[in-house]
Order: sequence, then C-alpha cells, then structure tokens
Amino acid sequence: MSRGRFGFLVVVTFFGSLIGGAVSGWWLVPSPVKAQKINGVNAEEFLLLDTSGKARAGLGLDKNGEVGLVLTSRDGNRKLALSPDDRFAVKLSDQSGRVLWSAP
Repeated sequence: MSRGRFGFLVVVTFFGSLIGGAVSGWWLVPSPVKAQKINGVNAEEFLLLDTSGKARAGLGLDKNGEVGLVLTSRDGNRKLALSPDDRFAVKLSDQSGRVLWSAP
C-alpha cells in the first residue's frame, strides 16, 4: 500500500468516525428524565429557624402525640400556641409564661 493511499484511508476513517459518532449520538440519545411531582412531605416536626439558629416557630407532635403550632419571641419564650387536643385551642402568653388570652 502506498503512502498516499494509507494517508487517504486514515483521513476517511477519522472523518467517518466523527460523522458516525455524531449521527449515533443524535439518533440514540434517550429522552430527558423529568422530575416527578411529589404528593407530600412527611415529617414529625417542622421548625422555622432565625439566622442564629433559634427555633422561632414549630409545627409538630408533643410527647403525648398531640399536634400543635407554637410561635416564640426572639428570647425563646412561647407567645402563641395552637393545639386542638389541649384544653384551650389557642393560648397567648407574656414573657413570664402567664396566659394573657385563651380560647376553647
């Protein structure tokens, strides 16, 4: 085989490989995967934290398995508590913890 013929075969093989790779990549590409819609988020507790990491609000279960929503002040004292299982469903308290207002 002459040197010119060998060079021609190398060039044809190179470009044939490029074209074949491009065509097969375009033709055999799988369809993109899309994220599935989630039906819900499951957790025992959700906390809203401030920038220093203190919990300012919480939705969760207490030790007895009763659900509740608690909002706290900057110093961490309970301010507003909602619980359908408690004697009072809604309680508003001051800094010392004394109940200022409640509703059944």
